[in-house]
Amino acid sequence: MELSDESKSNERLEFLGDAVLDAVVAELLFKKFPGNDEGYLTKLKSKVVNRKTLSDIGERMNIRSKLRYNDSRQINVASLEGNAFEALIGAIYLDGGFEVARKCVQNHVLRKYVDLNKLLEEEIDFKSRLIIWCQKKRLKFSFDVESEQHVRGSWEYVVQIHINGRESGKAKGQSKKQAEQLAAQDTLKLLGEI
Repeated sequence: MELSDESKSNERLEFLGDAVLDAVVAELLFKKFPGNDEGYLTKLKSKVVNRKTLSDIGERMNIRSKLRYNDSRQINVASLEGNAFEALIGAIYLDGGFEVARKCVQNHVLRKYVDLNKLLEEEIDFKSRLIIWCQKKRLKFSFDVESEQHVRGSWEYVVQIHINGRESGKAKGQSKKQAEQLAAQDTLKLLGEI
């Protein structure tokens, strides 16, 4: 059964809006923190464009009042608000181009709905968050170092996370701790927790 235009999902617009948000926030942080490396900038960007922040923005914008969804199913409405916000940014981009979308995000959304300084002050420890999540759900987990090697003058570690024996997030870093944090972040993203 084909959906009418009115009832089609906004997933393609969400995809586009997600990319536009990433680019706008990356540019903003690149200019705001000229002395910091890409690892630091990536960490900051993940705080601004994570699922929780986007859902909070959607809630503060009262997007819920405009959403149409099947309320007979169990749905995470906060997640829908974040998705709808991304779709809105995608639509703004299609309508006005990147510069209009950038100005909208920087001058309206970030200034009005995001306390950037507060977000940047919060220290995110992805490994601790994942451990707490697994413990609450009584799941077995492990952080396994798959490889460690000396590459071009520095060490590189690859960490694979297993939850209940199944592979989950995986990442590499210049220290075991960094690789674990990045793998935990990847896992939390896969789980929809950030």
